[in-house]
Amino acid sequence: MYRPRLSVEDRPDVLLAAIREIGFATVVTPTPAGIEATHVPTIARQAPDGGLVLAAHVARANAHWRVSEASASLAIFQGPHTYMSPQWYPTKRGTGKVVPTWLYIAIHAHGTLTAIEDRAWLRRQVEDLTDRHEATRTAPWSVSDAPQKYIDSMMRGIVGLEFRVERLEGAWKLNEEENAADLEGTRRGLEAAGQAGELLARALAER
Repeated sequence: MYRPRLSVEDRPDVLLAAIREIGFATVVTPTPAGIEATHVPTIARQAPDGGLVLAAHVARANAHWRVSEASASLAIFQGPHTYMSPQWYPTKRGTGKVVPTWLYIAIHAHGTLTAIEDRAWLRRQVEDLTDRHEATRTAPWSVSDAPQKYIDSMMRGIVGLEFRVERLEGAWKLNEEENAADLEGTRRGLEAAGQAGELLARALAER
């Protein structure tokens, strides 16, 4: 991934926290028939050997799971992003030498993808994913709320994906190359730009 020097983010704890917060990836795998790309919610887990594994599942009808064992793949996590207006820069009122850009957070996970059909693995994946996203609700739904036969029939229609991460790289494009006044203008502009802008402003403050 192209990353200007000031946008490089390689701290493992920061990258892992962002992966867990985003929780949704585009998994890309080259195959002899062409490139397969699938959008999936993920759960980040620590493997027995201490490595990082991303667990997901897809519909059995999705040909992506039929990749060869341990296929080289890329998982892309797109964080908050927003347009940045030149109006945010004090420099605009001075020299006028400013242009718009796009600010964003993105993480690329490089690794290998393996299909999983083990029923216990799939059950854990579905339960973990559901519990994570139901946790903040006043009356959370649980997999056990549905009839067991119905859950069994639904699970026959999915296949697990286990993505073993070999390398992570993050890009935090937050205009950090600008002078102090324009960087402050960026921060104020982001804070007024809605939810994505607020998240980017927070990330900028944490850098």
